[in-house]
Amino acid sequence: MISMKGWVAGGVVALALQAAVAGTLPGPLVDAKWLQEHQQEVTVVDIRDDLKTFTAEPKFEVDKKSGKKFLVETGGHIAGAISVDFGKIRQERVVNGVKIKAQLPTREYFQKVMDDFGLNKATKPLVIVATGESVDSMDMAARLYFQLRYFGEPRENMAILNGGVNAWLQAGYPVSTDKAAAARGDWVATGEDPSILASMEQVKEALHSGSEQFVDARPTAQFLSIVKAPVDKAAGHLAGARSFPTDAIVKPVGAAREYMSADEYRKIYAQLNINPSAPTVAYCNTGHLASGAWFVSNEILGNKNTRLYAGSMTEWTNLDNPTVGQ
Repeated sequence: MISMKGWVAGGVVALALQAAVAGTLPGPLVDAKWLQEHQQEVTVVDIRDDLKTFTAEPKFEVDKKSGKKFLVETGGHIAGAISVDFGKIRQERVVNGVKIKAQLPTREYFQKVMDDFGLNKATKPLVIVATGESVDSMDMAARLYFQLRYFGEPRENMAILNGGVNAWLQAGYPVSTDKAAAARGDWVATGEDPSILASMEQVKEALHSGSEQFVDARPTAQFLSIVKAPVDKAAGHLAGARSFPTDAIVKPVGAAREYMSADEYRKIYAQLNINPSAPTVAYCNTGHLASGAWFVSNEILGNKNTRLYAGSMTEWTNLDNPTVGQ
């Protein structure tokens, strides 16, 4: 039997470990220089949807006039990174008898997937690394960040590498083309955090009461019903939603795409008539792009009253809920 003194000592050690882990990261974003300097102190979790590029050589071109080398094709990964397939972290779910693709997975499903990819219980902070060549890529990192946090990983224990592998390469750091290690992890989903997730019923209630600000993170053409995403049953957007389009979520820095500063987002929000401190629900088609909008609002701007509608327009329209603008 473990004595009370043993429990207390164990608790003190656990708290000390958590404090040490949390204290390493400077915030929800790190840059390539910081990661290079602290690489041995963190666990790098690589997320992408084309795993062939994980072991491919990056491609560069040299400008004939200046002699400068420019990255033209992503390749490789940060040495020692765990490889996660974005296509497998979400799950087809049945809602009211209708199959809905790419939904928030169950706790059991997500834990198994992350363990299959080799993630272990955190003894080091996690730095999530996308390829970084597009907003889609950076929002994959945000989606994994969101799901890890939703299922119990402390926000202080996670960060995203701003600009991803492309920013790392542009900084002149080497990448590996080795295959990912085939080791099963022991990560555990310790709970579910409802404070960052909005359900379909909660969206309905908020639309009725006007208690939430809705932010649509899809391309402008989808928001305006010029085009419709194939996964959605109907075009249009949620009544009263403000558009925070994909091309406003990140900025180009050479071949990388990077999240911006809080001050830059406040200026963008002002132009888009988005209140940075209002209770907010972000959505898109499947909750992928909206993860980036959620990350901007919740983590960069510090609006902790921001939730992600993970079902988004795929769930909403396939269950015959109304839209406007179609």
